[in-house]
Amino acid sequence: LIAGVLVLLMAFLAITIAQGVWDFGRGAAAVQNTITVSGTGKVSLVPDIARISFTVQENASTVAAAQDSATKRTDNALAALKKLGIADKDVKTSGYQVNPQYTYRPCPAGAACVNGGNEITGYQVSQSIEVKVRDTAKAGDVLQGLGSLGVQNISGPNFGFDDDQKGQTEARAAAIKDAHEKAEVLAKQLGVRLGKVASFSESGGGYPVAYYAKGGVAMDMAVSNQVAPAPTLPTGENETSVNVSITYEIR
Repeated sequence: LIAGVLVLLMAFLAITIAQGVWDFGRGAAAVQNTITVSGTGKVSLVPDIARISFTVQENASTVAAAQDSATKRTDNALAALKKLGIADKDVKTSGYQVNPQYTYRPCPAGAACVNGGNEITGYQVSQSIEVKVRDTAKAGDVLQGLGSLGVQNISGPNFGFDDDQKGQTEARAAAIKDAHEKAEVLAKQLGVRLGKVASFSESGGGYPVAYYAKGGVAMDMAVSNQVAPAPTLPTGENETSVNVSITYEIR
């Protein structure tokens, strides 16, 4: 009886080991039965927003006086933006600084200098503002308005998208479609059928092909304090390109 049980147990173990070896072999083969294809997708879209930034800088003998002047000029700029239809949510402060202003005073002969001869003679207050213009046709009016108010360091517009992933999503879809079509052709030529996706990778990014005006006209107006026509600012298009690599199981 014991001998019979041992025989059955050995037979069971042999069958189990053989099945494991068979499954392992099939698994290894399945991993090798794949094809990999690449695809490219490109989309060109007209930007739907323009980003503009500017800085208000004021100097005074005291911090309080400099802050008061900077606040008044900033408030005037914000009021002008509101008149142009810019919502409060699209205007934000990106920086605020108070810096002492120094003047070098030569030390009297034989006297010790404090701070190496530098003397604080005033203070500068700077406030930087970022603006999102949702109606890109108004970007020139915004630059003209800010320039006429005497703000400094006007930069922009930088044309882009309110949804940063908009172009990426559409380009990815086009790239995946391109890769799948290539895979179907290749599978037909090989006499196999496509199975599940085994792996996926992506690379790519946006490439601006728009014309970018940097607000030089507005800054000239700020210096001369003259009102000039709003600059013409073509938005052009932004191109986004995505490359994908897809590995399919085949059977």
